[in-house]
Amino acid sequence: MRVIAGTARSLPLKCIEGLETRPTTDRIKETLFNMLQQDIPGCRFLDLFAGSGAIGIEALSRGAGEAVFVENHRKAYACIRENLRFTRLADRSRVLLSDAVSALCRLEREPAFDIIFMDPPYDQGLEQQVIHALAHSALADSHTTIILETSKKSEDAWMEAYGFTPWKVKSYKTNRHVFIRRTEEKD
Repeated sequence: MRVIAGTARSLPLKCIEGLETRPTTDRIKETLFNMLQQDIPGCRFLDLFAGSGAIGIEALSRGAGEAVFVENHRKAYACIRENLRFTRLADRSRVLLSDAVSALCRLEREPAFDIIFMDPPYDQGLEQQVIHALAHSALADSHTTIILETSKKSEDAWMEAYGFTPWKVKSYKTNRHVFIRRTEEKD
């Protein structure tokens, strides 16, 4: 696993051993950032269920102004911090050792994020908890793009009950990225 592009291009990233994390492959990461390339420079990026931090580090390497990483596994948290030091991107980042919903509560008084990426363990309903929390939060406004990495078999209809709409889906062999925005209210 490595940084694909930007200031930390080609630098290798560490990942913790075992099944606790499921790193996004370089090919999928490259496809994702090709779709986001216009939105990354200067953005405020939130990486939930961050694992090794590869997605947020890629955003920083490509010019994100700030990235906040949230991870509740201690070894993964330490891995993110080590990867940020190694890539020399720690000065524009924060790493929170927390579950995603508690971290959102801690961040609540801050400005909205431009991009929120989440890659929760599949089929545990954690993405629903996060979307529910974001429905009552100023951290995701009408301009925020939320990207959910999920299994191919997951459903998206539940999001509308929380005021969010999937507007783009990119499918891969084993998973997919669902791009989500707040549903615009009609007068």
